[in-house]
Amino acid sequence: MTLEQGLSGIRASLREVAPAEIADVLVAHQQDLVDSADPAKFAGPGATVGDFTLPDAGGTGVSLAELTAEGPAVLVFYRGQWCPYCNLTLRAYQAELVPELGRHGARLAAISPQLPDGSTATKEANALSFPVLSDVGNVVARELGLTFTVSEDVRPTMSGIGADLAKHNGEWELAHPAVLVVDRERVIRFADVHPDYTTRTEPARILEVVKSL
Repeated sequence: MTLEQGLSGIRASLREVAPAEIADVLVAHQQDLVDSADPAKFAGPGATVGDFTLPDAGGTGVSLAELTAEGPAVLVFYRGQWCPYCNLTLRAYQAELVPELGRHGARLAAISPQLPDGSTATKEANALSFPVLSDVGNVVARELGLTFTVSEDVRPTMSGIGADLAKHNGEWELAHPAVLVVDRERVIRFADVHPDYTTRTEPARILEVVKSL
């Protein structure tokens, strides 16, 4: 089963398990994000990512310089441990990407704006071996043009299903899900941003990029 097939299953189940009033708000929000996104703002191939240091699930700082010390880094921006699409994606990357990346000197790191406790929960619940980093305040994501603020009319519905971002992140700003492949000089060689958060980058595509570097 491909990642997209798994994500499609989650999309299909939304209408089956969620009350209509909740599903309607979430689907409308999903479309609003797609309609309002400005791809020109997203950092793309050729741009240089400034070095950063973010805490991992154990509180240890991990820098981009460390991640690119021996090869390219795959930076995966995700929404948070409360997002089923994110959890499925991270598990797929663990199973399909991590065993292959090491052969090419590449490392993967997942980044979200959630507080460190959320990063710990994400790492443990999905049995992830790669760093899960907390970009509290979206400092790195904002530099890359990935951020947006969740509209106030959507917040009560999200809070009602366990996605109270004021609690998880300290604020209602999120980053669009994205995958960036950054080379040893911290230059972006591949960027795939998903304003439609129910879609993600297939592992095979990421591996193809890494192999080409």
